[in-house]
Amino acid sequence: MSGLFEAYNDLDDLAEGLTADSAGERRVAVMELADSGQPGAIPLLAKMLGDSDAGVRRQAALALGEFDGPDTAAALAIAIADPEAQVAEAAALSMAELKDPSAAAPLLPLVRHENPFVRESALRALKDLKNPDSLQHALEALQDAEPAVRIQAVGVIGFLKIEEATPALIAAAGDSDPQVRRAAINALSFSHTRKTAEVINAALADRDWMVREAAAEALGRNMHGAAMAGDLITALDDEFWQVRIKAVRSLGQTKTAAAVTQICAALSHEQANLRKEAAAALGEIGDATARQSLEAAADDLDADVRKTVRWALGRLGGAQPAQASS
Repeated sequence: MSGLFEAYNDLDDLAEGLTADSAGERRVAVMELADSGQPGAIPLLAKMLGDSDAGVRRQAALALGEFDGPDTAAALAIAIADPEAQVAEAAALSMAELKDPSAAAPLLPLVRHENPFVRESALRALKDLKNPDSLQHALEALQDAEPAVRIQAVGVIGFLKIEEATPALIAAAGDSDPQVRRAAINALSFSHTRKTAEVINAALADRDWMVREAAAEALGRNMHGAAMAGDLITALDDEFWQVRIKAVRSLGQTKTAAAVTQICAALSHEQANLRKEAAAALGEIGDATARQSLEAAADDLDADVRKTVRWALGRLGGAQPAQASS
């Protein structure tokens, strides 16, 4: 019985379609190999990365995203340098799906590739692999001429969470590119040294609002963030409400009672998200002096704000206003 109904996804049968004259048929065969889920499909798919048709090569690169490990990474390391952008982009997508730390080895040489897209893609993949061997390559990449490459290098270092690498991240926090600075501030969130907190705090004055936003959020996760509360309170007056939201959230996380008056003022801001965060922060702080302001916000036009206000009042204890209809 089993011989009569032999599984169609047998690799030998599927491989026959890889030599079809029609590029369309070869693409279908590649997709079927991916669907098989069999590790033996990896070398067959790798071979199709040399197909004469770019569409077939693209499909093979995408198909490799269904597999993991060093063999898959080695194949994608070839595809990422394909002269056709559609193939290289497909390889980059599949590389980002790699999860096995052993897949890092074939990707490490790509960090020094002449093509900045290849360097960026390799670092993006290495970030999730969290392989310690990638640290030195990432540190070198912090000097890359391309900001996009430096951003991914920062990500690799941040994901490794190696305290000895924080000086490099601190230096990156002063990069000429705001996106690199923002990535560095986010990456420094794993470190809880006083020096790190001071660097993050200094970024609250950055000329780019997205860097300030990242800094306002990161301080709430740093054990020394409470000591920087004064600058977080100042950030509540930032011209960008996105920065204010993160500052309010961090002040709530650090339970900064000195900020209650300023946070209460945010309950009347035009942005509902900021009003909601203000109510949540007041609930986290738990200072009874916020009760009157919270009660005044109990009839807010936004249902999420009303719900958060009720939660905050519950944290303060005592009687609560009647629940308004949503």
